[in-house]
Amino acid sequence: MNTYIALFRGINVGGNNLLPMTELAGILERAGCTSVRTYIQSGNAVFSTRKRDPKKIADEIGAKILEVRGFRPKVMLLGLPGLEQAIKNNPFKAAEGKALHFFFLESVPKKPDLAALTALEVESERFALEGNVFYLYTPDGFGRSKLAAKVERCLGVAGTARNWNTVARLMTMAKPV
Repeated sequence: MNTYIALFRGINVGGNNLLPMTELAGILERAGCTSVRTYIQSGNAVFSTRKRDPKKIADEIGAKILEVRGFRPKVMLLGLPGLEQAIKNNPFKAAEGKALHFFFLESVPKKPDLAALTALEVESERFALEGNVFYLYTPDGFGRSKLAAKVERCLGVAGTARNWNTVARLMTMAKPV
């Protein structure tokens, strides 16, 4: 069995694309996933499957949600090794909680505009790009960060962000007992 972490983009945000986590778990089970566990309403799930192609699995899950709920969220799948690597590569080891964000990107940015991101960075903020994960430390608040709002545009790649608390919890959920 393969363990995957699913990160859903844009569900249950601002009253749009509503999908209760119990319903999401049922959709994942109907898609052939087992040992499904969800975490918080913003769309995080951990599951096992015999299937091996993350892109196909994500496409199938997105299609099932479209069929059931009438919208198709972006679904990003990480294998357990991918999540472990993202945590290992985190350059902000001392940062914790809601101040540190991991942007999981669809692919490695080919031509990231890091100079534009640096220009948006305020004194307290720090960022780093490691492969297909963009790390952003915002001790003054993620919602106030101009840099956070421009990450995808400057990197040229879609992604979805999770704070350190969520990443750590998903890691705990995904690790074998």
